[in-house]
Amino acid sequence: MCTRRCNKGFSLLEVMIALAIVSIALVTLLGLSNRTIQVQERVQKLTRATLLAQQLMSEQELQSPAQQNWETREDVFAAPFEEFRWQISYQDTLFNKVKQVTVTVLWGAAEKNEMVELVSFLPQETRR
Repeated sequence: MCTRRCNKGFSLLEVMIALAIVSIALVTLLGLSNRTIQVQERVQKLTRATLLAQQLMSEQELQSPAQQNWETREDVFAAPFEEFRWQISYQDTLFNKVKQVTVTVLWGAAEKNEMVELVSFLPQETRR
């Protein structure tokens, strides 16, 4: 009688259940780390696109109204940012001497709609 009650080891079923729980936890953690890497990559692209859009907007703001070309333009950034493309468009506002400038930086597939857009207002050349 003592041999059955004194045996305090784990049964095979208990070990298999413990291994199943540990393996499910490990698979979940590996999937989570993979997702974290993808999110980090997206955040880096979003940050780069925002900085590139700010740079383009600053260039637009630094140009004098006489030098400003009010035509819609688009192009691709130079290396190392060739995966990003940009568009600059202008719209009239309710005020005759002010134009709305929209700078858009896009990347990736068009159907994913990955882009950053900045809007600002610039003075238009006054004619006398």
